[in-house]
Amino acid sequence: EVQLVESGGGLVQAGGSLRLSCAASGLTFDRYVISWFRQAPGKEREGVLCISRTGDKTFYSDFMTDSMKGRFTISRDNAKNTAYLQLNSVKPEDAAIYYCAADLGSHCHWQSYDHWGQGTQVTVSS
Repeated sequence: EVQLVESGGGLVQAGGSLRLSCAASGLTFDRYVISWFRQAPGKEREGVLCISRTGDKTFYSDFMTDSMKGRFTISRDNAKNTAYLQLNSVKPEDAAIYYCAADLGSHCHWQSYDHWGQGTQVTVSS
């Protein structure tokens, strides 16, 4: 059974940092592109960042503003079957449930994904 388990969310003060983790099991991790999505209350889910299978390429979704692009970083450790999303200089508008997703493919994209985690909540205090 494939499982993606996010962790690292919680309450953070505006301007602070968080590192979200996505631990995968039940799949050959390095055969999957990994993406992070987020969903804020009352809004649709949107893509954040995607990382290639080897980790040599990362892609921002079109939803990401220039401000976000300078603050969010995605990475992965294939030896640990884990992907990460680093959030720096967090702002109130970053509050959302953050999901990781895995897709068996060679290219990053923002369409349907094979597997999803349950999400981790990020709350920002101003």
